[in-house]
Amino acid sequence: MNREERIRAALASKEVDHVPVAAWMHLSQFDQDPISLAEAEVAFTEKYDFDFIKMMPFGLYSTQDFGNQITIYCDPYREPIVKNFAIHSPADYNTIRAIPAIQGTYGKQVEFARELVKRRKPGTPVIQTIFSPFSTLKKMAGDRLLMDMINYPDAVHHALAAITATTLDFVSANIDAGVDGFFFATQNATRSIMNLQEFEEFGEFYDLQVIRSYAKKTWFNAAHIHGEDIYFNEVASYPVNCINWHDRHTWPSLKEARQITDKCLLAGIKSAPYFVNGVLKYDDIILDGTPEEITAHVKDAISQVDGKGLILGPGCVVNPKAPEENLMALRKAVEL
Repeated sequence: MNREERIRAALASKEVDHVPVAAWMHLSQFDQDPISLAEAEVAFTEKYDFDFIKMMPFGLYSTQDFGNQITIYCDPYREPIVKNFAIHSPADYNTIRAIPAIQGTYGKQVEFARELVKRRKPGTPVIQTIFSPFSTLKKMAGDRLLMDMINYPDAVHHALAAITATTLDFVSANIDAGVDGFFFATQNATRSIMNLQEFEEFGEFYDLQVIRSYAKKTWFNAAHIHGEDIYFNEVASYPVNCINWHDRHTWPSLKEARQITDKCLLAGIKSAPYFVNGVLKYDDIILDGTPEEITAHVKDAISQVDGKGLILGPGCVVNPKAPEENLMALRKAVEL
């Protein structure tokens, strides 16, 4: 099997020659230049012979054109951070307008897609990362959004609609660029951030508009559910064919998830960032484990679902300081 055949088989819960596997990390020293980032991601994929490329534009890319001021370090161990939020008051939500996604920072990510598709090894699937509209707005407003959506819902809906329209344009441009699908990241579908009614109104309503725009046009579409105590059942019902979440940190486990959905599970590898007093930390077996521990970890993941309908991947991102021998061990473990 080549990489595409292997991924397609896993998505359809068919037999594979080995469980497909991939890892991804932020490459912050490259992610401000589309060509450099495309070259780096292809090199990373080929070095470890991973089965697909999950594109890694920097995590704030969807906010900059809307007015977020960002500090960019171009340092492999320092990701860009928000210097000044675009939203400072309820009135600011109404200033957000839909923008063309072929210009500015959005446009650079479209160029990244074109360059990556051009450079990938034939038969290697490529999926672009897009953020849910609420995730983008949260990065533009900060925690005030959680009260503003209660006190100023119309204003928040105005901004979400504008971000959704821009995201739809971005999706279309990436399809034209040749991507095979999308990694739809929802970073706030957790009970600690919003109740179910709020999630349905401010999250799911806009999520579905985005996903339905490409669900029948691309063949490899994953939904990522970030965090703990997540709305797994709700997001698993989205029209995607693959679910990614922190299965080693929160319900459900791989085994439990298989009882909930027959969709492909993109999970199994313990790797999640978290903050302690504002400092980014990682609970990451690829960073801190040994090759032997990683091999056992992979075998455990495969055994939970009998290797069916599974693509091995991290719950979030791998730390860029992860040792090469551990990344190699991850790849080799699926063939042992």
